[in-house]
Formats: sequence, C-alpha cells, structure tokens
Amino acid sequence: MSVTRVLAGAAGLALMGVGASSLLDVPDLMDVLVWLGGALVLHDALIAPLVLLAGLVLVRGGVRGPVRGALLVAGALTAVALPVLLRPGPRANSSVLPLDYPRNWLLTLLAVATVTALVLAAKGFSRHRRRPPS
Repeated sequence: MSVTRVLAGAAGLALMGVGASSLLDVPDLMDVLVWLGGALVLHDALIAPLVLLAGLVLVRGGVRGPVRGALLVAGALTAVALPVLLRPGPRANSSVLPLDYPRNWLLTLLAVATVTALVLAAKGFSRHRRRPPS
C-alpha cells in the first residue's frame, strides 16, 4: 500500500472523527438522522437511477462517462441547493441567506456543462490526432 493512500485514509478517518464529535453538540440528533436518511433515499432512489438512465439514453460510445459524471455532479449540486431553492422570497433578516442562490446554482450547473463540453472536445481532438493519415 502506498504512503499516499495511507495518508489519505488517515486524513479521512480524522475528518470523520471531527464530524462524529460535532454530532455530540447537536441538541436534537433525530433531526440530523432524518435529514441524512432523506439525503440517502433521495440519492439512491432518485438521483442515481435518473443519472444512469439519462446517460444510457442520451449518449453512446466514449462520451457516456463524462456525461454521466456531469449529470451526477449536477444532481448532487441540486440536492445540496434544494433547501435554499425551495424557500424563495424575502426574509426578516437579510443576512441569513444574502446571496442569489438560484442564479448561483444555475451558474454552477453551467460551469459543470462547460467543463464537460471541454473534456469531450479534448477527447475528440486527441482521438482525431491519433488517427493515421489515409
């Protein structure tokens, strides 16, 4: 086993310990467990199957992997952004959610699509350059 893997594993375990210790300060642990269960169900029952289905239906060949990856990232970003996306409107305290979250969510999805398009273009360019001239 390489040193890098051992260090990455140790860092991951340390971060898991920090997360677990922060749960001790939560007044209502049941709310956290319900939220985590909901996130798990949302991912496993909705996001992952939709991403796999869309990747299967939309593309064929060598572009399937990058498109599925982009769809998975877009689904995860959407799941994280849902709480603020579903609560639009003015707030009593403007400093609670001061940013334009729907706009930023769309910009982030646009960035994911742009990076995916660049990856696909680079793959196509490298595939084109490898072909011997006829």
